[in-house]
Amino acid sequence: MGHGGNAIDELMTDHREVEELFARIQAMTGGGQQLRDAVDEVTIELVRHSVAEEQYLYPAVREHLQGGDRLADKEIADHGRGEEILKKLEQVRTDDPRMSPLLQQLMDEVAAHVQDEENNLFPMLRRACTAEQLNELGDKIRRAKSIAPTRPHPAAPDSPMASKLLAPGVGLVDRARDFVTGRGKS
Repeated sequence: MGHGGNAIDELMTDHREVEELFARIQAMTGGGQQLRDAVDEVTIELVRHSVAEEQYLYPAVREHLQGGDRLADKEIADHGRGEEILKKLEQVRTDDPRMSPLLQQLMDEVAAHVQDEENNLFPMLRRACTAEQLNELGDKIRRAKSIAPTRPHPAAPDSPMASKLLAPGVGLVDRARDFVTGRGKS
């Protein structure tokens, strides 16, 4: 998290990191605490990434791309489905028979979302924005990820303004909970 560069490079690096986390999860032979730690780690990364996209990327899509409202709404809907799965994963024990199908559902959902962004949305944004605009957007995204929540909150408002107002406080509470429980430290 927080890699530097323009918004597209930042977000694509996040995508690669999540893919690596998924590969680690798929390579695991058992459940237990190792799987819980890996699921927590992927949850933290996906939630931070999604919050940053909703606060800054999708408003830029609305502003700079023809049909941007439709595109942004689709991406936000994708995030909503992912966040619902993350919430279920948070509540399921690693030895629960629902764990594996939920993880596969999450991996499929994220893979489709990443492919759509990288093959469609990012190239359009790269053509529509200046290098300076993309660099400024990258800085905003990095700042947003640094204070974003670390747990899924599917009932939270998904408008950029509400997210910008609420995310820092929710993020602070999430990080305090993570610190006390040791979540995300592996």
